[in-house]
Amino acid sequence: MRRQFILKLVVLGDAAAGKTSLINQYTEHSFKEDYKPTLGVNILTKDVYVDEFDVDTRLILWDLAAQDKYALSRVLFFQGCSGALFVFDLTRSTTLTNIESVWYRDYLKYSSNPKGNDYLLIGNKLDLKEIRSISRQEGEDLSNHLNCIEYMETSAKYGDNVEEAFKKLVFHILRRKKKED
Repeated sequence: MRRQFILKLVVLGDAAAGKTSLINQYTEHSFKEDYKPTLGVNILTKDVYVDEFDVDTRLILWDLAAQDKYALSRVLFFQGCSGALFVFDLTRSTTLTNIESVWYRDYLKYSSNPKGNDYLLIGNKLDLKEIRSISRQEGEDLSNHLNCIEYMETSAKYGDNVEEAFKKLVFHILRRKKKED
């Protein structure tokens, strides 16, 4: 019988950065044009087989609401997570700034074992090239500064690099767990 893992992943970033759309594209291969903000937390699961490690993995994806009114309750949702996806909107520079000043800070402060976790930085909305305001270099610089496993750019609308981003994060988490065994 294959080994099985359950991994809790939190998806963090400002409102309208595309967190829910990324998760929906990854889990359901769908995209909705109409934006409805997440209220509190939305939890989805996806079962994946990771052939590099010959393991079945259940991903529990926690899509955390970004509105300030949820800040106090949000801290409870960080407990027990194995990794994080920090998501910003390539068309809004404040969403990149807030990754470090809000989301990364909260993750380090409230996560059970933040230094023992892996996290990925994602610049989303790659399809909006004509109004892009953040360069690839700026994303890579922040990723290096925060010691992310990698920086990736995605389009939740068209699915560009979405599957790869989640796979990369899961691969790194499982690799770390294998070293710990």
